[in-house]
Amino acid sequence: MNNIFDEIRAAIFTVWHRRWLALAVAWAVCLLGWLVVGMIPNSYESKARIFVKLEDVLSDVTGVPTSNKRDIERVQQTLTSSVNLEKVIRGTEIGAGITDPKQMEGAIAGLGKKIKIESTKDNLFEITASYGDGGRSDAANAKIAQAVVQKLIDIFREENLAGNKGEVSSSLDFMDQQLAQRQKELEAAEQKRLAFEAANPALAKGGTSPIQRVEALRAELRGIDADLAAAQSALAAINGQLAGTPKTLAGTSAGGARGALSDAQAQLNSLRARGLTENHPDVIAARNQVNMLKQAAAGESGPAGQPNPAYASLESIKAERQANVQALTARRAAVQAELSQVTAQQFSNPEALAEQQRINRDYDVLKQQYDKLLQDREELRLRGQVETEHSSVKFQVIDPPSTPRSPVAPNRPLLLFGVLIAGLGAGAAAAFAVGQLRSTFATTAKLERTLGLPVLGAVSQTLTDGARALRRKRLTWFYAATAALGGVFVLLLSLEMIQRSMVA
Repeated sequence: MNNIFDEIRAAIFTVWHRRWLALAVAWAVCLLGWLVVGMIPNSYESKARIFVKLEDVLSDVTGVPTSNKRDIERVQQTLTSSVNLEKVIRGTEIGAGITDPKQMEGAIAGLGKKIKIESTKDNLFEITASYGDGGRSDAANAKIAQAVVQKLIDIFREENLAGNKGEVSSSLDFMDQQLAQRQKELEAAEQKRLAFEAANPALAKGGTSPIQRVEALRAELRGIDADLAAAQSALAAINGQLAGTPKTLAGTSAGGARGALSDAQAQLNSLRARGLTENHPDVIAARNQVNMLKQAAAGESGPAGQPNPAYASLESIKAERQANVQALTARRAAVQAELSQVTAQQFSNPEALAEQQRINRDYDVLKQQYDKLLQDREELRLRGQVETEHSSVKFQVIDPPSTPRSPVAPNRPLLLFGVLIAGLGAGAAAAFAVGQLRSTFATTAKLERTLGLPVLGAVSQTLTDGARALRRKRLTWFYAATAALGGVFVLLLSLEMIQRSMVA
């Protein structure tokens, strides 16, 4: 511990013994450092916050999606592009002295590093710009920083609210050109198909191919077969009802044999309608009874009876159903004949069939492309009207560009103080280093450790009155020079504060 204390005492003595050297080095370092700090231009920062509300009620009704959010993201990403930064430079005082394209490129590169755009929330954006130029005053730099942010807001508003109109218009013009071209191709394909149908009337059936016609005829034939089966079943049912219904009704003056004959005939017809054969015992018994009643009824006199209205009604229904069955049968024969004809054509003229399929395929492809392009054109036109007339995008500046009151960089007071500390430290280090190069000993303890011999005593310095007066004068000069160094530091701080107050 004593050795460390002695070393500290020796270092302090060495520095104090060469205090003028230390003060000179401190002055040199401080002046040079303060000059460098003074040459650093102040950089002023301006901020602004904007709010963009995305809401479109009409798009929910029409089903046509708008691209507002996508456009805002695009503007956010491209706001600091070279084109927009050039607009900012030419719209502010930054571009006042720029006449060379290389100067413009350098200004764009420098300004791009000083602009920051952040999306703090979904619809809230923060724009920050800083600017500092040593060739301009601090007030001018602060004004330019604020103007840069305002120009960026103007570009944001222009790109967001009016940037899509030109794009939609140019897109509509392009799609109109494509539609006109597709329409000419479609008309040419239509004329080619009409010419083929005129040359091959047997294959021309509404523009459909033979394969499609075969499938349609087969489907129609299956439907006719189903309808014919149902009509035949209905005719069989009405025949059964007619078999069980008597043609005449017995009169009031008729004998009992005739009425019994009518009942017996009705019973016999009912048994036959049930599907019983002539050899069935019930049928044989009913037939024998009818024969016996016929003989008995033949011997009776009087009216034969009245026509049965139900039987006449069933007869009309039977005639209608027979006509339906005949019509379906004729229709089936016609469809079957046409199907056979189309099938025969497929095998008799395969080249014409292939040509027709190719023509119809080309026409269908062009028709689908034309319809799809027309639908896209209408959707784009509707979207342009929605975004232009009914879009409820709300652009609002929450915080306008702030007016810089103090520079954000550099922290000049701290740098000035740091230079002062560095100067004093450099002076002390220089004095200590010079002392180490000289072969002198500051204390008797160091001399004893170096030589390895005991030191019996030391002779103190004795000064005359004149020497003491000179020493006091030199100390006064040293203190004055040191105070002057501190005074320069305070003066520089005062000038910095005054300069900031002038900007504010």
